[in-house]
Amino acid sequence: MALDPYRRVLSVPALRQALLLGILVRIPIFAGGVILTLHVVQTLHRDYGSAGLVSAAATICIAVSGPWRGRLLDTKGLRRVVLPSLVITAVCWSIAPFVGYLPLLLLAALAGLFVVPTFSIIRQAVITAVPGSDRRTALSLDSVAVELSFMIGPMLGVWAATIWSTGLVLFTVEMLGVVAGFGLWWANPVLHQEHVDAAGAVGDPIGSLPRSAWFRPRFLAMCGAAAATTIVLSGSDIAFVAVLRDFDKISLIGPVLAIWGLGSLIGGLVYGALHRSIPAFLLLGALSVATIPMALAPSIWPLAALAFLSGLPCAPTIIATVDQVSRIVPEAARGEAMGWHGSFMTAGSALGAPVAGVAIDHWGWGGGFVTVSLVGLGVALVGAGATHTHRRLRAQATTG
Repeated sequence: MALDPYRRVLSVPALRQALLLGILVRIPIFAGGVILTLHVVQTLHRDYGSAGLVSAAATICIAVSGPWRGRLLDTKGLRRVVLPSLVITAVCWSIAPFVGYLPLLLLAALAGLFVVPTFSIIRQAVITAVPGSDRRTALSLDSVAVELSFMIGPMLGVWAATIWSTGLVLFTVEMLGVVAGFGLWWANPVLHQEHVDAAGAVGDPIGSLPRSAWFRPRFLAMCGAAAATTIVLSGSDIAFVAVLRDFDKISLIGPVLAIWGLGSLIGGLVYGALHRSIPAFLLLGALSVATIPMALAPSIWPLAALAFLSGLPCAPTIIATVDQVSRIVPEAARGEAMGWHGSFMTAGSALGAPVAGVAIDHWGWGGGFVTVSLVGLGVALVGAGATHTHRRLRAQATTG
């Protein structure tokens, strides 16, 4: 694997700052979700359905807020968007860990509605920090940062919850998230190249762009690919739990998921070093096809090996959708576009779990892997076909 592209992008101070900020702000996010579930079940003595309802309420509010908060980033600038979010988040999570179930649900939903648009901010900062020719490599490094945060956050959160009360741990983690968000506000990374003057100083927001100028089929196609990707991934999460319970190896769920994540991390690094990009729908098709064989795993270690292989296209697929969205949408609307992209991914995550769950109930854990894979493969085939037709018609119009 060629390392020169990574050396080149890592020599950019703004990119290194964005990657570090990304890890710091995402670790509390990933830890908070796990601790919230533990808090509802262990401390409030509710069932997993009740815990899922809290997570679902927060997830829906985060998805709703994505485009809205992204548009504010485009029109108002980072600091004017992030500061009110930090205040509301701090108030909500200073109360929520110490109240009953219903107030917790309402406060978690309110915090989700005003969440700091972390993923949109970091990805815009990463994109802006490097020239377009290095964008895919930089986004690959950001995907590595996401994987590391995903591995570190829940592990530390669960460990802390075994020592201290879940309410105290939840409060601490969310306040650490506020502190990390304040660091993001203080650093104020550049989100638009047009937003930098000749002296390198950050100026005023660049203004809004009519949504009709970019909210078109090509953009929606990439958002659809992103949603299908998370349907496959979140559905596979549920299927992993089901198969490990069936194998009576539930204690190994952490190692198996870590092997799956390792495959994604390696796949992202390899993809970032390639000399040319791969269409998102082709990668989505590869991810879907690679997920199906896990339905045939006879035991735990073949499953782990197949999980590693199926993980290889995970990060590249997400990177490709982000990269292509950033090239389709004008820079002035990138914040809102990334918000929509994130909302589609969130919606896919929310849909994948119940789709896999119903399939598992009817056909066993193998049905969970196969069903979400078929959804992803169907979207990939339709999207690739539509893209080919669009290019052919455009070529005919040009030559005609």
